[in-house]
Amino acid sequence: MKRFAFFILILFSILLGGSGLASAQTRNSSRYDSHAVRKANRKQQKAQKKYAKAQRKAERKMLKTERKNTSYPTRKF
Repeated sequence: MKRFAFFILILFSILLGGSGLASAQTRNSSRYDSHAVRKANRKQQKAQKKYAKAQRKAERKMLKTERKNTSYPTRKF
């Protein structure tokens, strides 16, 4: 009877101990995942800002070139 109780106690502790480790691992992996997600979001936002800045610069340059190439008719008095 004592052996059986001891065996049940060992099985129970292994099951609880294993699940405790598993929950700790999922907690760490979820923390890592959220960090990775935040990092990816920051990287994506940075790329979008860089792209928007390049677009604005190109548009300004195009308008400036357009102004340069504009020829106005001469005034006749």
